[in-house]
Amino acid sequence: LGPAEGRAAVLLQPFVHQVGGHTSMLTYDEHTVCKPLVSQELSFYESLPLAMRQFTPQYKGIVSVHLKKDSLGNLTLIASPSLGQPDGSAGGDPAVTLWHKRKWSHTQVTKTFKDSCPGKMLLRTDLQYHTDSLLEDANGKQPERKSYNPWGLHCHRQHLNRMSSKHNENKLHQFLLLENVVSKYSYPCILDLKMGTRQHGDDASEEKKARHIKKCEQSTSASLGVRICGMQVYQADTGHFLCKDKYYGRKLSPEGFQQTLRQFLCNGNQLRTDLLEPIILRLKALLAVIRKQSSYRFYSSSLLIIYDGQEHKESADHHLPFPKTHGTNPSRVDVRMIDFAHTTFKGSKSNPNPTPHDGPDHGYIFGLENLIKILQSLSEGK
Repeated sequence: LGPAEGRAAVLLQPFVHQVGGHTSMLTYDEHTVCKPLVSQELSFYESLPLAMRQFTPQYKGIVSVHLKKDSLGNLTLIASPSLGQPDGSAGGDPAVTLWHKRKWSHTQVTKTFKDSCPGKMLLRTDLQYHTDSLLEDANGKQPERKSYNPWGLHCHRQHLNRMSSKHNENKLHQFLLLENVVSKYSYPCILDLKMGTRQHGDDASEEKKARHIKKCEQSTSASLGVRICGMQVYQADTGHFLCKDKYYGRKLSPEGFQQTLRQFLCNGNQLRTDLLEPIILRLKALLAVIRKQSSYRFYSSSLLIIYDGQEHKESADHHLPFPKTHGTNPSRVDVRMIDFAHTTFKGSKSNPNPTPHDGPDHGYIFGLENLIKILQSLSEGK
């Protein structure tokens, strides 16, 4: 084990609050998630414009991960720190120099998901995964069916299967370490929005390009420049999360999109109108930043809107007078851009398109403007 010998092992677990995407996100520690490294995404984080930093997860470095199988066939993911740490940002982070071991037995995967949900809350979904042998107990029953948002587990299982079928155990995979942007929320309500009118990267094959164009045309990506990729909303009345996935989001009309946005702000008892202003302000601030980024194209990237489903006591007491600043407290809501594997910009080390794009990303701007308009019409009670 070399320099890491004698250190406590830390468990590498699926990230339970993953509501969209197809790459498996893993929990590295309480404040850090990791995902397979894609050079274009690394290139983006390494040369991130200062103005965008408040709207992206903090980049914390790279770890090497390899797969191990025990005699029972359980897969273990082991991550070890890489030498290539980014300057200053994580070099001194002791967490990055720990070794991580995690055995994935079927019962453990299910147990991990249950344990990491605060208050053992239940997440439920409209989706059933019929192939979900992971959730069966010894008798083939599926008692855990609705105990958490199943999307992350679905991605994780697919990812482990891909890794174990494609590579031998000793192959090292590089993973990016990123800030866990929902770690400060007890009941994170998350909306994952695929932004822009175009989703395929410059490097897409003709076949992939055609597939993405079709998905955009058949969804709100074409009409609004934004579509729902995933969502979880805490329902205070039942103590459950309500979950929607990307297949649900793809089928929505513009009216359905607006309804789902409204549902995202409904906690089961009331519409959280108090969140509209802070979300709109943050989206407008992001819009101002995106308009200034020449040559950037955020193809296939997502925008997360996050708030805590557990209402703060003070905002429940509507009779208390509050100074205006209370409504703009940035910690109550968060807006973050994620997923930059297909992001291109002038000077990118891994840009597959040698001729950079000109001006700002108009498809992204179109999506942001429509999103702001819809939220404003909700705040006007429409």
